[in-house]
Amino acid sequence: MMFITIKRLVLPVLLFLAAYNAIAEKPPTKVFIMQIRDEIDAPMRRYVKVALETAEKNKADLIIIDMDTFGGVLTDAKDIADLILAFKKPVWVFINNDAASAGALISIACDSIYMAPGATIGAATVVNGSDGSEAPDKYQSYMRSIMRSTAEENNRNPQIAEGMVDENIEIDGIKEAGKVITFTTSEALKYGYCDARVDSIDEILARNKITGYTTEYFQLSNTEKIIAFFMNPAISGLLILLIIGGIYFEFQAPGIGLPLFTAITALVLYLVPYYLNGLAENWEILLLIFGILLIVAEVFFIPGFGVAGVTGISFTIAALILIMLDNEYFDFEFVSTGDVIRASFAALGGIIGGVFLLVFAGGKITHSRAFRRMALTDTQSIEQGFTANFVPEIEIGTKAIAQTILRPGGKIIIDGKVYDAFTRGEYIEPGESVEVIAVEASTLKVRKSI
Repeated sequence: MMFITIKRLVLPVLLFLAAYNAIAEKPPTKVFIMQIRDEIDAPMRRYVKVALETAEKNKADLIIIDMDTFGGVLTDAKDIADLILAFKKPVWVFINNDAASAGALISIACDSIYMAPGATIGAATVVNGSDGSEAPDKYQSYMRSIMRSTAEENNRNPQIAEGMVDENIEIDGIKEAGKVITFTTSEALKYGYCDARVDSIDEILARNKITGYTTEYFQLSNTEKIIAFFMNPAISGLLILLIIGGIYFEFQAPGIGLPLFTAITALVLYLVPYYLNGLAENWEILLLIFGILLIVAEVFFIPGFGVAGVTGISFTIAALILIMLDNEYFDFEFVSTGDVIRASFAALGGIIGGVFLLVFAGGKITHSRAFRRMALTDTQSIEQGFTANFVPEIEIGTKAIAQTILRPGGKIIIDGKVYDAFTRGEYIEPGESVEVIAVEASTLKVRKSI
Protein backbone atom coordinates (compact mmCIF):
# COMPACT_ATOMS: atom_id res chain seq x y z
CA MET A 1 0.00 0.00 0.00
CA MET A 2 2.84 2.35 0.90
CA PHE A 3 4.55 1.52 -2.44
CA ILE A 4 1.45 2.43 -4.45
CA THR A 5 1.12 5.75 -2.60
CA ILE A 6 4.77 6.68 -3.26
CA LYS A 7 4.39 5.72 -6.92
CA ARG A 8 1.36 7.98 -7.26
CA LEU A 9 3.31 10.89 -5.78
CA VAL A 10 6.53 10.34 -7.71
CA LEU A 11 4.98 9.78 -11.15
CA PRO A 12 3.52 13.29 -11.58
CA VAL A 13 6.84 14.78 -10.47
CA LEU A 14 8.70 12.76 -13.08
CA LEU A 15 6.24 13.77 -15.78
CA PHE A 16 6.60 17.41 -14.76
CA LEU A 17 10.40 17.22 -14.91
CA ALA A 18 10.27 15.54 -18.32
CA ALA A 19 7.99 18.27 -19.69
CA TYR A 20 10.17 20.98 -18.17
CA ASN A 21 13.30 19.53 -19.74
CA ALA A 22 11.57 19.31 -23.11
CA ILE A 23 10.63 22.98 -22.87
CA ALA A 24 14.07 23.98 -21.64
CA GLU A 25 15.76 22.13 -24.48
CA LYS A 26 13.57 23.67 -27.19
CA PRO A 27 15.80 25.43 -29.74
CA PRO A 28 15.54 29.22 -29.94
CA THR A 29 13.14 30.80 -32.43
CA LYS A 30 14.89 31.62 -35.71
CA VAL A 31 13.90 35.11 -36.87
CA PHE A 32 14.80 35.91 -40.50
CA ILE A 33 14.87 39.61 -41.43
CA MET A 34 14.99 41.08 -44.95
CA GLN A 35 14.64 44.63 -46.21
CA ILE A 36 12.41 46.17 -48.87
CA ARG A 37 13.75 49.70 -48.98
CA ASP A 38 13.94 50.42 -52.70
CA GLU A 39 11.69 50.54 -55.73
CA ILE A 40 9.63 47.42 -56.38
CA ASP A 41 11.02 46.06 -59.65
CA ALA A 42 12.42 42.87 -61.18
CA PRO A 43 15.65 42.90 -59.11
CA MET A 44 13.59 43.40 -55.93
CA ARG A 45 11.34 40.52 -56.94
CA ARG A 46 14.39 38.28 -57.29
CA TYR A 47 15.76 39.58 -53.97
CA VAL A 48 12.57 38.55 -52.16
CA LYS A 49 12.44 35.20 -53.95
CA VAL A 50 16.04 34.37 -53.00
CA ALA A 51 15.47 35.63 -49.45
CA LEU A 52 12.44 33.40 -48.91
CA GLU A 53 14.28 30.42 -50.40
CA THR A 54 17.16 31.08 -48.01
CA ALA A 55 14.79 31.38 -45.05
CA GLU A 56 13.18 28.06 -45.93
CA LYS A 57 16.58 26.40 -46.40
CA ASN A 58 17.77 27.70 -43.01
CA LYS A 59 14.51 26.54 -41.38
CA ALA A 60 13.53 30.00 -40.12
CA ASP A 61 10.50 30.09 -37.82
CA LEU A 62 9.48 33.66 -38.59
CA ILE A 63 10.20 36.16 -41.40
CA ILE A 64 10.04 39.90 -40.83
CA ILE A 65 10.17 42.40 -43.69
CA ASP A 66 11.69 45.79 -42.84
CA MET A 67 9.83 48.03 -45.31
CA ASP A 68 10.20 51.59 -46.57
CA THR A 69 9.16 52.02 -50.21
CA PHE A 70 7.08 54.33 -52.37
CA GLY A 71 6.10 51.44 -54.65
CA GLY A 72 7.09 50.40 -58.13
CA VAL A 73 6.02 47.99 -60.84
CA LEU A 74 2.59 46.41 -60.32
CA THR A 75 3.44 43.06 -61.92
CA ASP A 76 6.54 42.62 -59.76
CA ALA A 77 4.59 43.58 -56.62
CA LYS A 78 1.93 41.00 -57.48
CA ASP A 79 4.60 38.30 -57.86
CA ILE A 80 6.14 39.25 -54.49
CA ALA A 81 2.72 39.20 -52.80
CA ASP A 82 2.07 35.73 -54.23
CA LEU A 83 5.42 34.49 -52.91
CA ILE A 84 4.56 35.77 -49.43
CA LEU A 85 1.04 34.31 -49.44
CA ALA A 86 2.39 30.92 -50.50
CA PHE A 87 5.14 30.86 -47.87
CA LYS A 88 4.48 28.27 -45.16
CA LYS A 89 5.95 30.17 -42.19
CA PRO A 90 4.54 33.44 -40.75
CA VAL A 91 5.62 36.59 -42.59
CA TRP A 92 5.31 39.91 -40.73
CA VAL A 93 6.06 43.38 -42.02
CA PHE A 94 7.46 46.34 -40.09
CA ILE A 95 6.61 49.57 -41.93
CA ASN A 96 9.18 51.97 -40.53
CA ASN A 97 8.21 54.82 -42.82
CA ASP A 98 6.22 54.25 -46.03
CA ALA A 99 4.36 51.38 -47.68
CA ALA A 100 2.85 53.17 -50.64
CA SER A 101 1.32 51.75 -53.82
CA ALA A 102 3.01 48.40 -54.54
CA GLY A 103 4.39 48.47 -51.00
CA ALA A 104 0.83 48.51 -49.65
CA LEU A 105 -0.05 45.39 -51.64
CA ILE A 106 3.01 43.54 -50.32
CA SER A 107 2.21 44.63 -46.75
CA ILE A 108 -1.39 43.41 -46.98
CA ALA A 109 -0.07 40.03 -48.17
CA CYS A 110 1.81 39.61 -44.87
CA ASP A 111 0.27 37.79 -41.92
CA SER A 112 0.80 40.73 -39.52
CA ILE A 113 1.44 44.44 -40.10
CA TYR A 114 3.38 46.57 -37.60
CA MET A 115 3.97 50.30 -38.13
CA ALA A 116 6.34 52.83 -36.65
CA PRO A 117 4.99 56.14 -35.35
CA GLY A 118 4.47 58.49 -38.32
CA ALA A 119 4.41 55.68 -40.90
CA THR A 120 1.83 55.43 -43.70
CA ILE A 121 0.22 52.72 -45.83
CA GLY A 122 -1.96 53.07 -48.94
CA ALA A 123 -2.17 55.26 -52.07
CA ALA A 124 -2.14 52.24 -54.41
CA THR A 125 -3.57 53.86 -57.54
CA VAL A 126 -1.83 52.53 -60.68
CA VAL A 127 0.01 55.18 -62.70
CA ASN A 128 1.64 55.16 -66.13
CA GLY A 129 5.35 54.51 -66.15
CA SER A 130 5.88 57.19 -68.79
CA ASP A 131 4.45 60.36 -67.26
CA GLY A 132 3.04 59.43 -63.84
CA SER A 133 -0.57 60.00 -64.89
CA GLU A 134 -3.34 57.65 -63.78
CA ALA A 135 -3.36 54.43 -65.79
CA PRO A 136 -6.49 53.34 -67.73
CA ASP A 137 -9.35 51.76 -65.81
CA LYS A 138 -8.48 48.18 -66.85
CA TYR A 139 -5.28 48.47 -64.78
CA GLN A 140 -7.11 50.07 -61.86
CA SER A 141 -9.64 47.25 -62.00
CA TYR A 142 -6.85 44.67 -61.94
CA MET A 143 -5.17 46.38 -58.98
CA ARG A 144 -8.50 46.62 -57.11
CA SER A 145 -9.11 42.91 -57.61
CA ILE A 146 -5.71 41.78 -56.33
CA MET A 147 -5.87 44.22 -53.38
CA ARG A 148 -9.31 42.91 -52.49
CA SER A 149 -8.40 39.22 -52.80
CA THR A 150 -5.15 39.72 -50.86
CA ALA A 151 -6.97 41.50 -48.05
CA GLU A 152 -9.60 38.75 -47.90
CA GLU A 153 -6.86 36.12 -47.71
CA ASN A 154 -5.59 37.67 -44.45
CA ASN A 155 -9.01 38.57 -43.01
CA ARG A 156 -8.74 42.32 -43.60
CA ASN A 157 -11.52 44.60 -44.82
CA PRO A 158 -11.44 44.19 -48.65
CA GLN A 159 -13.39 47.40 -49.25
CA ILE A 160 -10.64 49.43 -47.55
CA ALA A 161 -8.05 47.70 -49.74
CA GLU A 162 -10.03 48.71 -52.84
CA GLY A 163 -10.34 52.22 -51.46
CA MET A 164 -6.54 52.50 -51.50
CA VAL A 165 -6.77 52.17 -55.30
CA ASP A 166 -10.09 53.69 -56.41
CA GLU A 167 -10.86 57.29 -55.52
CA ASN A 168 -14.53 56.84 -56.45
CA ILE A 169 -15.26 54.31 -53.71
CA GLU A 170 -17.08 55.71 -50.65
CA ILE A 171 -16.79 54.06 -47.22
CA ASP A 172 -18.90 55.52 -44.42
CA GLY A 173 -16.79 57.11 -41.73
CA ILE A 174 -13.54 56.17 -43.48
CA LYS A 175 -13.40 57.55 -47.00
CA GLU A 176 -15.23 60.05 -49.15
CA ALA A 177 -15.32 60.07 -52.95
CA GLY A 178 -12.48 61.81 -54.76
CA LYS A 179 -9.63 60.55 -52.55
CA VAL A 180 -7.72 57.31 -52.18
CA ILE A 181 -7.02 55.88 -48.75
CA THR A 182 -3.66 56.51 -47.12
CA PHE A 183 -3.68 55.46 -43.48
CA THR A 184 -1.44 56.85 -40.78
CA THR A 185 -0.32 54.43 -38.08
CA SER A 186 -3.20 55.36 -35.76
CA GLU A 187 -5.77 55.11 -38.58
CA ALA A 188 -4.39 51.73 -39.70
CA LEU A 189 -4.67 50.53 -36.08
CA LYS A 190 -8.26 51.72 -35.86
CA TYR A 191 -9.41 49.99 -39.06
CA GLY A 192 -7.52 46.70 -38.76
CA TYR A 193 -4.63 47.40 -41.10
CA CYS A 194 -2.03 47.47 -38.36
CA ASP A 195 -1.54 45.05 -35.47
CA ALA A 196 0.46 47.43 -33.27
CA ARG A 197 2.48 50.64 -33.19
CA VAL A 198 6.12 49.76 -32.50
CA ASP A 199 9.50 51.42 -32.66
CA SER A 200 11.64 48.44 -33.64
CA ILE A 201 11.70 44.80 -34.64
CA ASP A 202 12.80 43.88 -31.12
CA GLU A 203 9.60 45.45 -29.81
CA ILE A 204 7.56 43.36 -32.26
CA LEU A 205 9.13 40.19 -30.88
CA ALA A 206 8.66 41.33 -27.28
CA ARG A 207 4.95 42.05 -27.88
CA ASN A 208 4.54 38.51 -29.19
CA LYS A 209 6.39 37.07 -26.15
CA ILE A 210 9.15 35.65 -28.34
CA THR A 211 12.25 35.25 -26.19
CA GLY A 212 15.54 33.47 -26.63
CA TYR A 213 15.43 34.05 -30.37
CA THR A 214 18.23 34.29 -32.92
CA THR A 215 18.15 36.75 -35.81
CA GLU A 216 19.53 36.41 -39.32
CA TYR A 217 19.69 39.48 -41.55
CA PHE A 218 19.51 38.46 -45.19
CA GLN A 219 22.31 39.68 -47.45
CA LEU A 220 22.67 38.97 -51.13
CA SER A 221 25.44 36.51 -51.95
CA ASN A 222 28.45 37.64 -53.96
CA THR A 223 26.95 35.88 -56.98
CA GLU A 224 23.74 37.87 -56.67
CA LYS A 225 25.74 41.08 -56.26
CA ILE A 226 27.65 40.28 -59.45
CA ILE A 227 24.35 39.68 -61.25
CA ALA A 228 23.08 43.08 -60.06
CA PHE A 229 26.37 44.70 -61.15
CA PHE A 230 26.04 43.43 -64.71
CA MET A 231 22.49 44.79 -64.92
CA ASN A 232 23.84 48.33 -64.68
CA PRO A 233 23.00 50.03 -68.03
CA ALA A 234 26.56 51.33 -68.40
CA ILE A 235 27.98 47.82 -67.94
CA SER A 236 25.38 46.46 -70.38
CA GLY A 237 26.55 48.99 -72.97
CA LEU A 238 30.17 47.91 -72.47
CA LEU A 239 29.21 44.25 -72.89
CA ILE A 240 27.40 45.06 -76.14
CA LEU A 241 30.57 46.77 -77.40
CA LEU A 242 32.61 43.65 -76.54
CA ILE A 243 30.11 41.41 -78.35
CA ILE A 244 30.34 43.44 -81.56
CA GLY A 245 34.10 43.94 -81.38
CA GLY A 246 34.75 40.27 -80.57
CA ILE A 247 32.76 39.02 -83.55
CA TYR A 248 34.45 41.49 -85.90
CA PHE A 249 38.01 40.66 -84.85
CA GLU A 250 37.30 36.92 -84.92
CA PHE A 251 36.43 37.19 -88.61
CA GLN A 252 39.45 39.43 -89.19
CA ALA A 253 41.76 36.65 -88.00
CA PRO A 254 39.87 33.33 -88.24
CA GLY A 255 40.94 30.66 -85.82
CA ILE A 256 42.62 32.80 -83.14
CA GLY A 257 39.76 32.06 -80.72
CA LEU A 258 40.18 34.84 -78.15
CA PRO A 259 37.91 37.48 -79.79
CA LEU A 260 35.16 34.89 -80.26
CA PHE A 261 35.59 33.74 -76.65
CA THR A 262 35.36 37.37 -75.54
CA ALA A 263 32.20 37.93 -77.57
CA ILE A 264 30.51 34.77 -76.23
CA THR A 265 31.51 35.59 -72.64
CA ALA A 266 30.16 39.14 -72.99
CA LEU A 267 26.92 37.80 -74.49
CA VAL A 268 26.46 35.39 -71.57
CA LEU A 269 27.22 38.09 -68.99
CA TYR A 270 24.72 40.36 -70.75
CA LEU A 271 21.87 37.86 -71.05
CA VAL A 272 22.06 35.76 -67.85
CA PRO A 273 21.42 38.56 -65.28
CA TYR A 274 18.38 39.82 -67.18
CA TYR A 275 17.11 36.28 -67.68
CA LEU A 276 17.45 35.39 -63.99
CA ASN A 277 15.61 38.59 -63.05
CA GLY A 278 12.72 37.71 -65.36
CA LEU A 279 13.37 40.53 -67.84
CA ALA A 280 14.91 38.64 -70.76
CA GLU A 281 12.17 36.46 -72.24
CA ASN A 282 13.00 33.49 -74.47
CA TRP A 283 11.58 35.21 -77.56
CA GLU A 284 13.73 38.30 -76.92
CA ILE A 285 16.88 36.18 -76.72
CA LEU A 286 15.95 34.36 -79.93
CA LEU A 287 15.29 37.72 -81.60
CA LEU A 288 18.78 38.91 -80.60
CA ILE A 289 20.50 35.76 -81.86
CA PHE A 290 18.55 35.85 -85.13
CA GLY A 291 19.46 39.50 -85.64
CA ILE A 292 23.18 38.80 -85.10
CA LEU A 293 23.06 35.86 -87.54
CA LEU A 294 21.42 38.04 -90.18
CA ILE A 295 24.15 40.67 -89.80
CA VAL A 296 26.90 38.03 -90.07
CA ALA A 297 25.24 36.54 -93.15
CA GLU A 298 24.92 39.98 -94.78
CA VAL A 299 28.53 40.94 -94.10
CA PHE A 300 30.27 37.69 -94.99
CA PHE A 301 28.00 35.72 -97.30
CA ILE A 302 25.55 38.01 -99.10
CA PRO A 303 27.00 40.56 -101.53
CA GLY A 304 26.10 44.21 -101.04
CA PHE A 305 23.97 45.43 -98.16
CA GLY A 306 20.23 44.90 -98.30
CA VAL A 307 17.19 43.52 -96.55
CA ALA A 308 19.07 40.96 -94.41
CA GLY A 309 21.47 43.57 -93.04
CA VAL A 310 18.81 46.18 -92.26
CA THR A 311 16.53 43.54 -90.70
CA GLY A 312 19.40 42.10 -88.66
CA ILE A 313 20.41 45.50 -87.28
CA SER A 314 16.78 46.34 -86.47
CA PHE A 315 16.20 43.01 -84.70
CA THR A 316 19.46 43.28 -82.76
CA ILE A 317 18.85 46.82 -81.52
CA ALA A 318 15.21 46.05 -80.63
CA ALA A 319 16.18 42.88 -78.73
CA LEU A 320 18.99 44.59 -76.81
CA ILE A 321 16.56 47.28 -75.64
CA LEU A 322 13.63 44.94 -74.91
CA ILE A 323 15.80 42.60 -72.83
CA MET A 324 16.51 45.45 -70.40
CA LEU A 325 12.84 46.44 -70.05
CA ASP A 326 10.07 44.74 -68.05
CA ASN A 327 7.57 44.79 -70.91
CA GLU A 328 4.82 42.32 -71.70
CA TYR A 329 5.09 41.67 -75.46
CA PHE A 330 5.63 45.34 -76.35
CA ASP A 331 3.22 46.58 -73.67
CA PHE A 332 5.11 49.43 -72.00
CA GLU A 333 2.22 50.64 -69.82
CA PHE A 334 4.16 50.05 -66.60
CA VAL A 335 7.62 50.82 -67.94
CA SER A 336 8.92 54.25 -66.97
CA THR A 337 10.29 56.68 -69.54
CA GLY A 338 13.57 56.76 -67.61
CA ASP A 339 13.98 52.99 -67.99
CA VAL A 340 13.35 53.21 -71.74
CA ILE A 341 15.87 56.03 -72.11
CA ARG A 342 18.53 54.22 -70.09
CA ALA A 343 18.04 50.97 -72.04
CA SER A 344 18.13 52.80 -75.39
CA PHE A 345 21.29 54.71 -74.49
CA ALA A 346 22.98 51.52 -73.28
CA ALA A 347 22.12 49.55 -76.43
CA LEU A 348 22.80 52.31 -78.96
CA GLY A 349 25.86 53.49 -77.05
CA GLY A 350 27.34 50.00 -77.15
CA ILE A 351 26.62 49.60 -80.86
CA ILE A 352 27.92 53.05 -81.80
CA GLY A 353 30.97 52.48 -79.63
CA GLY A 354 31.55 49.15 -81.36
CA VAL A 355 31.31 50.74 -84.81
CA PHE A 356 33.66 53.53 -83.74
CA LEU A 357 36.12 50.92 -82.45
CA LEU A 358 36.01 49.00 -85.71
CA VAL A 359 36.26 52.01 -88.03
CA PHE A 360 38.81 54.15 -86.21
CA ALA A 361 40.72 51.66 -84.09
CA GLY A 362 40.35 48.35 -85.90
CA GLY A 363 43.46 48.79 -88.03
CA LYS A 364 45.61 49.85 -85.09
CA ILE A 365 44.43 46.93 -82.98
CA THR A 366 45.09 44.30 -85.64
CA HIS A 367 48.60 45.70 -86.14
CA SER A 368 49.34 46.05 -82.45
CA ARG A 369 52.00 43.97 -80.73
CA ALA A 370 49.43 42.39 -78.38
CA PHE A 371 47.24 41.29 -81.30
CA ARG A 372 50.26 39.80 -83.11
CA ARG A 373 50.98 37.66 -80.05
CA MET A 374 47.48 36.16 -80.28
CA ALA A 375 47.10 35.88 -84.04
CA LEU A 376 49.32 34.57 -86.83
CA THR A 377 49.83 37.68 -88.97
CA ASP A 378 53.08 36.79 -90.75
CA THR A 379 53.07 35.22 -94.19
CA GLN A 380 54.40 31.68 -94.16
CA SER A 381 55.94 31.47 -97.62
CA ILE A 382 57.47 28.52 -99.48
CA GLU A 383 60.77 30.43 -99.62
CA GLN A 384 60.91 30.26 -95.82
CA GLY A 385 60.38 26.51 -95.87
CA PHE A 386 56.63 26.45 -95.19
CA THR A 387 54.52 24.14 -97.35
CA ALA A 388 50.92 23.06 -97.53
CA ASN A 389 50.28 19.60 -98.82
CA PHE A 390 46.47 19.75 -98.74
CA VAL A 391 46.20 20.65 -102.47
CA PRO A 392 48.53 19.83 -105.34
CA GLU A 393 50.67 22.53 -106.84
CA ILE A 394 48.41 24.74 -108.94
CA GLU A 395 49.89 27.60 -110.85
CA ILE A 396 48.67 31.16 -110.44
CA GLY A 397 46.44 32.03 -113.38
CA THR A 398 45.00 28.53 -113.79
CA LYS A 399 41.49 28.69 -115.26
CA ALA A 400 38.58 26.99 -113.49
CA ILE A 401 34.77 26.80 -113.43
CA ALA A 402 32.66 27.67 -110.40
CA GLN A 403 30.79 24.55 -109.34
CA THR A 404 28.77 26.31 -106.60
CA ILE A 405 27.93 29.87 -105.71
CA LEU A 406 30.99 31.70 -104.37
CA ARG A 407 29.95 34.28 -101.76
CA PRO A 408 32.79 34.37 -100.99
CA GLY A 409 33.41 30.67 -100.26
CA GLY A 410 32.42 27.74 -102.44
CA LYS A 411 33.83 25.09 -104.79
CA ILE A 412 35.47 25.18 -108.23
CA ILE A 413 36.42 22.55 -110.82
CA ILE A 414 39.89 22.26 -112.35
CA ASP A 415 40.50 19.46 -114.83
CA GLY A 416 37.53 17.54 -113.50
CA LYS A 417 38.61 17.81 -109.84
CA VAL A 418 36.75 19.80 -107.18
CA TYR A 419 38.60 22.25 -104.91
CA ASP A 420 37.59 24.61 -102.12
CA ALA A 421 37.90 28.23 -103.16
CA PHE A 422 36.98 31.74 -102.08
CA THR A 423 36.89 35.18 -103.67
CA ARG A 424 37.96 38.61 -102.49
CA GLY A 425 34.33 39.39 -101.82
CA GLU A 426 32.94 39.00 -105.32
CA TYR A 427 29.70 37.15 -105.93
CA ILE A 428 30.19 34.44 -108.57
CA GLU A 429 27.40 32.29 -109.98
CA PRO A 430 27.81 28.54 -110.71
CA GLY A 431 29.24 27.92 -114.18
CA GLU A 432 31.16 31.18 -114.42
CA SER A 433 34.81 31.13 -115.41
CA VAL A 434 37.36 32.01 -112.74
CA GLU A 435 41.13 32.05 -112.40
CA VAL A 436 43.38 31.21 -109.47
CA ILE A 437 45.20 34.22 -108.01
CA ALA A 438 46.66 32.60 -104.87
CA VAL A 439 47.02 29.30 -103.01
CA GLU A 440 46.34 29.62 -99.29
CA ALA A 441 46.79 26.36 -97.34
CA SER A 442 44.01 24.03 -98.52
CA THR A 443 42.01 26.72 -100.32
CA LEU A 444 42.36 28.50 -103.64
CA LYS A 445 41.79 32.21 -103.94
CA VAL A 446 40.06 33.10 -107.19
CA ARG A 447 38.49 35.90 -109.17
CA LYS A 448 36.36 36.18 -112.28
CA SER A 449 38.30 35.49 -115.45
CA ILE A 450 39.22 38.67 -117.32
